[in-house]
Amino acid sequence: MSIQLYNTLTKTKEPFKPLEEGKVKIYLCGPTVYDLLHIGNFRGAIFFNLLRNWMEFSGLNVTFAYNYTDVDDKIIKKANEEGVESSVISERFIEEFEKDFNRLGLRKHDYNPKVTEFMPQIIKFVEDLITNGKAYVIDGEVFYSIDSFEGYGKLSGKKLDELEAGQRVEVDQRKKNPFDFVLWKPSKAGEPSWDSPWGGGRPGWHIECSAMIQALLGDTIDIHGGGIDLIFPHHENEIAQGEGRTGKCYCNTWVHNEFINLSDEKMSKSLGNVITGRSFMDKWHPEILKYLFLSVHYRSQLAINDDKIRGAISALARIYSSLKNAGDVLNFEGGGVVNKAFAQTLSQHDAKIKKYMDDDFNTGEVMASVFEVVRGFNALNLQKKAKDINSKPTAEAFLAWMKKYGDLMALFGQVPSKFLLELDDILIADRKLDRAKIEELVAKRNEAREAKDWAAADQFRDELSAMGIELQDGNPDRQWSVSKG
Repeated sequence: MSIQLYNTLTKTKEPFKPLEEGKVKIYLCGPTVYDLLHIGNFRGAIFFNLLRNWMEFSGLNVTFAYNYTDVDDKIIKKANEEGVESSVISERFIEEFEKDFNRLGLRKHDYNPKVTEFMPQIIKFVEDLITNGKAYVIDGEVFYSIDSFEGYGKLSGKKLDELEAGQRVEVDQRKKNPFDFVLWKPSKAGEPSWDSPWGGGRPGWHIECSAMIQALLGDTIDIHGGGIDLIFPHHENEIAQGEGRTGKCYCNTWVHNEFINLSDEKMSKSLGNVITGRSFMDKWHPEILKYLFLSVHYRSQLAINDDKIRGAISALARIYSSLKNAGDVLNFEGGGVVNKAFAQTLSQHDAKIKKYMDDDFNTGEVMASVFEVVRGFNALNLQKKAKDINSKPTAEAFLAWMKKYGDLMALFGQVPSKFLLELDDILIADRKLDRAKIEELVAKRNEAREAKDWAAADQFRDELSAMGIELQDGNPDRQWSVSKG
């Protein structure tokens, strides 16, 4: 096994070694289902889909859990505003999330546990922590005693004496330590409630993931993922709970993806610059969102702005134009072999991509390899070599190579001719172009050319060019396209 992963716990890249040979257990913190997810929430879903796929490609058997937090203050607040049960809100937004997830073409997980399905396991987990002297009960509320866990802070590097208790809220004076956190709390009127040894109540946020992990995947897992905002306190508290219960390592490798920024500002509701994944995909395309996320390293901050989106459109247009050309070549007569030099190019980039993926999933370099292969294929100009018996097998090799890595990344799977037209539609809408006007000018130019009125034809061409329209003379399928540059 040659995969290296950056482990947040050790602050270093290290060889990944599964707990059980040939098998990997992964848990990724999923959404709190009270609203449509913003685009940043999809970075983890997209990246960890690739991580799982690559590990399977490398010969490992992966079990992957991605949860739904369906008990939460935000869910309760929305339910009370609408006068419905909390479950109505959570089920609605689980359904909406799954619509968005499916649009992205990501593979399903082995488990999508909901907190509400694991109440007996959560209550038993809390009971075990109390028995182990890691938690205490006050007035029907159960707190984790962080002073009882010597390793507290080892994931985030935070030292308790450097934190400021009560910085934003009044400290609960009942706690033994201001940083002790809630495991179970009494439910108020209008809140969902479950019976427990401490009275009717509901779980704290952190205990939910720990209980679901140990119920589904066991005491110790290989990889726990999430955004960097979850390192503290959520994942720190998960470790305290999991190891406080079993005395065993809770997770071997912690993998965290970075934030995204919009227009170079950190995306936040307070700034009013939050964009939902759905609105982004509606305006642009799921393929563009996936390409943006995977074009940079998962531990790099990503600024999403108009320039980056235009760059992604340009990049995808180049790739899909090559895929379309290769598809056209499949209509040629075959019988030959793959172009020798191009076969070597594919082999060289197989080796490079393995190196980049095994080195902490350096997807930016993977994309660079993809473009080198696309460039190499384009240079062959096979669509103009119908009589060369090697053209068809070479195109087939190119398409198979692109599908292999596209399947891993959930990219490059659109129908090329259809997707290129969709990119035109996207740019027409974004640039507020008039399609009818474009078609009119193209028709007038064609008429002028037929009449050999070259001056008029040039005038119409210049008008189209000023609109960002590229003419494709001699192309029987498309007479024009929108410039992607």
